[in-house]
Amino acid sequence: MTNDPHAWLEDVTGDEAMEWVAARNARTEALLTGTELFTGLESGVREVLDSSDRIPWVTRRGGHYYNYWTDERNPRGLWRRTTPEEYRKPEPDWDVLLDLDALNEAEGENWVWHGARFLRPGLDRALVDLSRGGADADVTREFDVESRTWVDGGFVRPEAKGGVSWIDRDTLWVSTDLGEGTTTSSGYPRSARRWTRGTPLSEAPIVFEGSAEDLSVSAFHDQTPGYERDFVRRAIDFYADELFLVEDGAGGGTLRKVPVPDSAVADVEREWLVLELREDWNGHPGGSLLAARFDDVMAGTPVWSVLFAPTPASSLAGYAWTRHHLVLNVLTDVVNRLSVLTPGDGDWAASEFVGAPEFGSIGVSAVDPDESDDVWLTVTDYLTPATLSIARVGEQPEPLKSSPSFFDASTHTIEQHFATSDDGTRVPYFLVRPADLAFDGTAPTLLYGYGGFEIALTPGYSGATSRSWLSRGGVYAVANIRGGGEYGPRWHRAALRENRPRAYEDMAAVARDLVERRITTPAHLGVQGGSNGGLLAGNMLVRYPELFGAVVVQVPLLDMKRYSHLLAGASWMAEYGDPDTDDWEFIRTFSPYHLIDPDASYPPVVLLTSTRDDRVHPGHARKFAAALDAAGHDVTYYENIEGGHGGAADNAQAARMSALASAFLWQRLGPAGGAA
Repeated sequence: MTNDPHAWLEDVTGDEAMEWVAARNARTEALLTGTELFTGLESGVREVLDSSDRIPWVTRRGGHYYNYWTDERNPRGLWRRTTPEEYRKPEPDWDVLLDLDALNEAEGENWVWHGARFLRPGLDRALVDLSRGGADADVTREFDVESRTWVDGGFVRPEAKGGVSWIDRDTLWVSTDLGEGTTTSSGYPRSARRWTRGTPLSEAPIVFEGSAEDLSVSAFHDQTPGYERDFVRRAIDFYADELFLVEDGAGGGTLRKVPVPDSAVADVEREWLVLELREDWNGHPGGSLLAARFDDVMAGTPVWSVLFAPTPASSLAGYAWTRHHLVLNVLTDVVNRLSVLTPGDGDWAASEFVGAPEFGSIGVSAVDPDESDDVWLTVTDYLTPATLSIARVGEQPEPLKSSPSFFDASTHTIEQHFATSDDGTRVPYFLVRPADLAFDGTAPTLLYGYGGFEIALTPGYSGATSRSWLSRGGVYAVANIRGGGEYGPRWHRAALRENRPRAYEDMAAVARDLVERRITTPAHLGVQGGSNGGLLAGNMLVRYPELFGAVVVQVPLLDMKRYSHLLAGASWMAEYGDPDTDDWEFIRTFSPYHLIDPDASYPPVVLLTSTRDDRVHPGHARKFAAALDAAGHDVTYYENIEGGHGGAADNAQAARMSALASAFLWQRLGPAGGAA
């Protein structure tokens, strides 16, 4: 039983709920679309998303580069490949393997691409994942790469959350929903099975089964030549898991736990085990990266080398293995720095990464860690479109592709500032503004944040933001608040569970700093966030309404009393707490749905979500909109019928959702955007 008057809106596709959605969508379309402003915003973003000049991102498998590409003519996309030599050309010759638009027409479906995994070493078969409408749940089908056809009688995993991976040509690891009792309370698989070709999936023997209270269970086969192993991973919660070595081969029943802390992230590569610590362990602070030989770890005799130790200003952003090296990516005050580590008989030798840029966000990943020391290098910032280079460790990078620019960035500048939060913590944020800004407090300004799950927000070029906001005279700010990963685990833990309000205090501090610097005023300041960032934006609305002139809330969590019972919500209790226990006493302080005050003066708010979002339940946004409306507040609502947690299933939908948010902001924060 519940006393929630809007609980009926949790019935995702129920007739009454969908009638409500249709009515709200129609009202929003009448309010925001059909104007010259909206048309310009939508067409501008669509041009960005469909641009033929954007980088075709690739992964190397064998002698080919594989890419998934969408544009105006191919809205659901082409899976295609080319050679490394062709890729260097301005217009490579692509070999199309799968046309999703043609597949959808032939099958009467609305498939969205979710990826593919190749069978090694031959690479002639792939397991292709397809999602209906963009949901997290997907199907897996076996594809013959050379004949471009689905394998007759091949492996097919029915629609569910989970996945499969190759063990050998006739055997898979599979974790999926097989009915009652086979999933966790979070809705993810709770067992790992070994599935042999020609046998029913339901009869695949269970190799490991977790509990219903776990987050998920999965398994995978390490295909590295000479180091073939099988592992099972039991995710206890979002920040703790157990890794097991399957000792008697993939079909055996003997599993041995890798003896490392459950809170650490363990990665096995060739003879090495690399351990990323979330918490202090054996004298090493959380955020450190350690390495030891895998066989020694399993024997209980590891000798740990410290590959990285955090400082108050630095954290590990990531790393990439090559055949002979480990490339470290470190954030120092949210600025990337690369270095190279090379294992030897003793300590690992450290060296500079040749040709690494001094400024900009840097992404690094291996081209083929089994065969070469090449890495992909991506460099970007808020005003500089991404450049993709290939770099052999120790040699200068070779630029391959660059994304186009969608406005004249020479008129703008990027700054980094620090705001002081309520408890004295210095909170960094980036500011992108016109170089000739008047500093009279009138600039329409959009503040964006996330602040959760140890995810760092680093500078990156967005053609949509450039077109919709910067080119029209807007100022853009990105807050690196606590809860994120900008300073590693300590920055994340500072806003966990009962400390969650620290993230909101940080965001409010950045908003005030923007006003104190005379960038803007509350009447011209908007705030935007999605998912966990939608929870952030919702809290800005109900806790700090005086700081903002408009609020954009996307695919959000908002009802924190019910969140753990809705779709994947239970998987996030390590982040927010368990509302069915005494934790509710602190959770209720940041549950926007329960903090709505009919007597308060809230700025206008728009909520954007998707019916097909099977990660964060659309009921959060629906109920919040209904409650705000009932309390007499200015609320706008739009729900895309497709799209999953990303909110859109193709470029047309993405452009429309983006334009709705931008049109709302320009209408509320004005003036309406200047030149397009």
